[in-house]
Amino acid sequence: ITARIKRTLPVRGPQAPTLSELMRWYCLNTNTHGCRRIVVSRGRLRRFIWILLTLSAVGLILWQCAELLLNYYSASVSVTVQFQKLPFPAVTICNINPYKYSSMKDYLSELDKETKKALETFYGFSEGKSKVRRSVDERNSTGSEFFKQIPLLKFEDFSRTVIDLHSGQKRKIEGSVFHKDSSIVNSGDSNDIIGFQLCDANNSSDCALYTFSSGVNAIQEWYKLHYMNIMAQIPLETKEKASYSADDLILTCFFDGLSCDKRHFTRFHHPLHGNCYTFNSGENGTILSTSTGGSEYGLQVVLYIDEADYNPFLVTSTGAKIIVHDQNEYPFIEDIGTEIETAAATSIGMHFTRSRKLSKPYSDCTETGADIPVENLYNKSYSLQICLHSCFQKAMVDSCGCAQYAQPLPPGAEYCNYKKNPNWMYCYYRLHEKFVKEQLGCQQICKDACSFKEWALTTSIAQWPSTVSEDWMLRVLSWDKGQKLNKKLNKTDLANLMVFYKDLNERFISENPANTLVILLSNFGGQLGLWMSCSVVCVIEIVEVFLIDSLSIVMRRQWQKAKKWWNDRKRERLGKAPQAGDLERQGHDNPVCIDEDLPTFNTALRLPLPQDSPLPRTPPPNYSTLRLETAFTEQLPDTLEAGQH
Repeated sequence: ITARIKRTLPVRGPQAPTLSELMRWYCLNTNTHGCRRIVVSRGRLRRFIWILLTLSAVGLILWQCAELLLNYYSASVSVTVQFQKLPFPAVTICNINPYKYSSMKDYLSELDKETKKALETFYGFSEGKSKVRRSVDERNSTGSEFFKQIPLLKFEDFSRTVIDLHSGQKRKIEGSVFHKDSSIVNSGDSNDIIGFQLCDANNSSDCALYTFSSGVNAIQEWYKLHYMNIMAQIPLETKEKASYSADDLILTCFFDGLSCDKRHFTRFHHPLHGNCYTFNSGENGTILSTSTGGSEYGLQVVLYIDEADYNPFLVTSTGAKIIVHDQNEYPFIEDIGTEIETAAATSIGMHFTRSRKLSKPYSDCTETGADIPVENLYNKSYSLQICLHSCFQKAMVDSCGCAQYAQPLPPGAEYCNYKKNPNWMYCYYRLHEKFVKEQLGCQQICKDACSFKEWALTTSIAQWPSTVSEDWMLRVLSWDKGQKLNKKLNKTDLANLMVFYKDLNERFISENPANTLVILLSNFGGQLGLWMSCSVVCVIEIVEVFLIDSLSIVMRRQWQKAKKWWNDRKRERLGKAPQAGDLERQGHDNPVCIDEDLPTFNTALRLPLPQDSPLPRTPPPNYSTLRLETAFTEQLPDTLEAGQH
């Protein structure tokens, strides 16, 4: 009986043999209303309407859930303001002139001669009649070979006809033209352009022309190019001695109303700014703090600038540069430094802000920079600027074979110079051009830091010292300077600097997830219940039917086909004809769908009858069993009397 039931009854539910039967069973038994109405509705129009409504509801659910997922990775910004005792930041101070000109004059003598010659040739500038003018032959014999290879050029009428500074002759040049500025400030004819030509040392036909519409910019850029080459060959100890000491730079110092001195400053050597000094660097493990706002409770220093010992071609302004930064950050003076004017009191008020962004998947920032494939060359905490400079320096070493002077040295590399790397200038300019155009890949690799500190600065300037106090203040400051100076100080050699908190309000800006996982799941449940009256159980049911059961049916059919093909192939080899019992089986006759449950009474009644067997009938009752029989052999006397009456 069990075998006949399994072989004959149609199969429904998860073990249905076809996908259409599985889908019909699902629509009749699912808890979602729309799917059931598609099957039970009568008439094509009504069924079409229910199909359209159900598909629309599914589309709306998918759309709303996609919006929820996108909003899940969004963040809200919160700002918290606290009033408390604040740590004082590190303040780095540099003289705009990196080295004393008197100490570096011997190293720069040839370069200065070439620069003066350019001024005389192009602009008729002369330092005075007392100096004897050299002949052309003498001028050509002096100077290094590199000045002959890369001289300053004067372009006439935007053409490729130039006047060579070194030879004084006109010639035609070739190469791509790069305009380094858009300024039209000029000395002399407005059509004259100053520049220089850089060529590949390995291919003299591959050249680039760098032009400047301002002669000042052209001469300064050309001077700095050769200046970096010369400085790269000077030992670090020599450069530190030629720069300014703490005693030279700092005259007076006060912090939080108390006196301070050079012991509170930490020296570090910057390639472009010489010796710089950082107040409150935290190297000794102690970070100063302040509990009162205002100019009287910050840092107050008087700086000695010594304008008379400035390099006339390297810098054209007088004063100092400062930068306010965290103790773990590198001070990029050349990028974001603030210039301090001489003969003036500069007040810098600060507002402190701490910011923190969420990392992936909310934003593309990095926590520590460990996931950035760029080596940190600055030995400080990660920042976007450190990554960009380190990336460029690495590309410089890989492409040019040496390191650029303005940035730290990678391990095993050395700074570029003419003698060892005659092609480095051309390589550097080409590489820098790619870097600016974001073709080097550094801007794509480097990311912002997720957490950082920022001090918003407000600068105000006043004349200092005043006219009435100038005399006595300069005398006292000269006396404080002691025997190191043999002259009276001038106010143009001094700068007064004050750095302080305007208030003690610490602003903390943070990003928080706009949605949590609980809110996301609640929103999903609301959308499913609103559009399809569906719950988590319905979702599990959908996954079971449309993924597990559907896949099982497909695999079962493939298995049957493969088995049938294998059996047919075996019969062909043996030469046997196919038998009726070997035909493809359906329903419960499928061996895959073996179920060991016993048949019930209802399933037994549904069995079909054999064709040759008569219809079974219910047997007639045995009427003899309906006859009444008494249990007594004789009738009782009292029943007889009742019968007689």
